[in-house]
Amino acid sequence: MAAQRTARRTHNFTESVIREMTRVAREYDAINLAQGFPDFPAPELLKEAACDAIRADRNQYAITWGSPRLRTALVTKYREWYGMEVEGDQEITVTCGATEAMAAIMLAVIDPGDEVIILQPFYENYGPDAILCGASPVFMPLVPPEYRLDTDRLASLVTNRTRAIVVNTPNNPTGRVLDRSELEAIAALCIEHDLLAITDEIYEHIYYEGEHIPIATLDGMRDRTITVSGLSKTFGITGWRIGTIIAPPDLTGAIRKVHDFLTVGAPAPLQDACAAGLESLGPEYYSGMVEEYRARREVLYSALVDAGFRCEKPQGAYYILADFSGLSDEPDDVFSRQMARDPGVLPVPGSSFFSPPELGRSLVRFAFCKRMETLEKAAERLRDFSDRRG
Repeated sequence: MAAQRTARRTHNFTESVIREMTRVAREYDAINLAQGFPDFPAPELLKEAACDAIRADRNQYAITWGSPRLRTALVTKYREWYGMEVEGDQEITVTCGATEAMAAIMLAVIDPGDEVIILQPFYENYGPDAILCGASPVFMPLVPPEYRLDTDRLASLVTNRTRAIVVNTPNNPTGRVLDRSELEAIAALCIEHDLLAITDEIYEHIYYEGEHIPIATLDGMRDRTITVSGLSKTFGITGWRIGTIIAPPDLTGAIRKVHDFLTVGAPAPLQDACAAGLESLGPEYYSGMVEEYRARREVLYSALVDAGFRCEKPQGAYYILADFSGLSDEPDDVFSRQMARDPGVLPVPGSSFFSPPELGRSLVRFAFCKRMETLEKAAERLRDFSDRRG
């Protein structure tokens, strides 16, 4: 019998369904509301700063864990936004996007045989990240339709093998913003059982209701929280791949070692450009960004409801998770491909955000981080589709 040619650790997960859907959109020339990248320009200030850095020949490696300028800007940001004092030389690591950040963290703090609790629906990378570490992901469902946290059920999942709880707020794909009581319940479990909180806060500045509360700012959590964020969503530059990690010094040392051997460092000129954005874009930028996303949310939400989907308005991020069971009995992957052909608007199959996948078979996720004209065109197609079916 032929020898196994691939590592067993890769057998229990698939390639990214989200990225696969972008290829499907190209195949059918569909409007891509699957992958969460904007189709509008980045702020002019950032583009100019990136060009200036390149013209200044900042073309070589930055310091592995991040340029001093960007780390200084991040120190200022966390102090001004959250009253959180961060030591730039000892607690900040700049990575190639939040995706690398999560992988580097898991490899640095999770051992084979550990368990990692992941709130679901979840961004599709978290489970594979745990598996690559030889750990077991344990999935904790949020309660639909509001996707609230059942704190008693979460407590029941903690065992003597549990090492960390992964939290994503504002949440992808549900748009849920966890409130203070939910975050305090997670914090209490972490303190009681000596667990780490690994928090994905990449959408921290994109929320419409509630408030964003970094778990690290709660009592007793500063030394047991690893905070992931980045500039991709805030500045609409997903292709620049600038992620950030805030962690206690002892954890940062391990994270930096893993990061160094994974990617060495994030692009030097783009780090400078992101620093310029943090330094120069004031509160009006952030409030304006949110209001623009709020308007986009209304266009897509109304179109989905009119077309027969069941969904809630997201509290944050820029996705709508929609139930299509009133429109089709097909599974989510088949339905998504049908949507690419007619009406030519492509979502992501909901099963990619659940374990087991069957929990998401009647759901699809749409992204509204697009130009208003893109969303209006998608809305027109969705309504035409609904009229033809009616």
